[in-house]
Amino acid sequence: MKRMIGLGVACTAVAGVCWLSISKSWLASAETPAAKPPREEFASQRPTAAKPAVPFDSARALRYLDDVCRIGPRISGSEGMKKQQELLQKHFESHGGKITWQVFTAKQRSLRQPVEMANLIVSWHPERERRVILCCHYDTRPIADQEPDRRQWHRPFLSANDGGSGVAFLMELAHHIKDLPSAVGVDFVFFDGEEYIYDPRDDKYFFGSEHFAQRYKKNPPRGRYIAAVLLDMIAGQEARFPIEQNSWFRAGKLTSDLWTIAAEQGCTAFVPQLGPAVLDDHLALNDAGIPAVDIIDFDYPHWHRLSDVPANCSGEPMAQVARVVSVWLQRVR
Repeated sequence: MKRMIGLGVACTAVAGVCWLSISKSWLASAETPAAKPPREEFASQRPTAAKPAVPFDSARALRYLDDVCRIGPRISGSEGMKKQQELLQKHFESHGGKITWQVFTAKQRSLRQPVEMANLIVSWHPERERRVILCCHYDTRPIADQEPDRRQWHRPFLSANDGGSGVAFLMELAHHIKDLPSAVGVDFVFFDGEEYIYDPRDDKYFFGSEHFAQRYKKNPPRGRYIAAVLLDMIAGQEARFPIEQNSWFRAGKLTSDLWTIAAEQGCTAFVPQLGPAVLDDHLALNDAGIPAVDIIDFDYPHWHRLSDVPANCSGEPMAQVARVVSVWLQRVR
């Protein structure tokens, strides 16, 4: 994930609303000019009977996080990434997911040689044409560029929350997704190359999500994606998820649905307040015509540091995200 340092244009666009609490009535009713999909595509018609959240096992999710981190760094094109890919394919196939790989080659600006990357797609109910995406990046950063001591930058680090939490979350959700009463097909998408950064000043981000979006635009599948939820750094201790600005302005109705469900479910980690604008994998999806929202903890103190380890993660915020997402999946049409 690449932060936007400072608010800049994004805050100007908010015109004074930035950082103020958003009322529940505004969240429930607002339509933004950039995101006005047909109402029937989302959860605007709330069912009379409450939909129960899945029994997400946060302790098991943390064990999955440990399993992934025991591999070590999972840098794009590395042996660690290959081991993670093997682990995930075996896991999701054992739970009934259909595996598809998008293999491609990417050339980073600061490096001489290109590297082979692969997005992993796990499909549930592949026969359904109306589909949604739950996604994350699953590569880890080659350098710990937020360490105060630059001499520490090139030490191996695990990226437990930033690169591991979304993976562990979806591994746990696989226990529940096949039998979830939903009207749409669901694809878990793991983007490669989000963190393949050696020179933070000039290198390119988001190889995997941009490749996925370009393929979707050039060769549309039989089904179509009506929404996407990006999961980034969702396991930090005392994590908080304010509303990311690009999500609000580009996929406002979907954002409103998710944070409204969070309020209904008593998920206090979801804060009904605008946070910073962030450059992340959801932007490429929005550019491809897929309304996409980024659920992200902006203030994780171990971001891009050697201390981003499982011991500094918690299952509680993941469980809250699971309550929101699983109820949403039962409502979306």
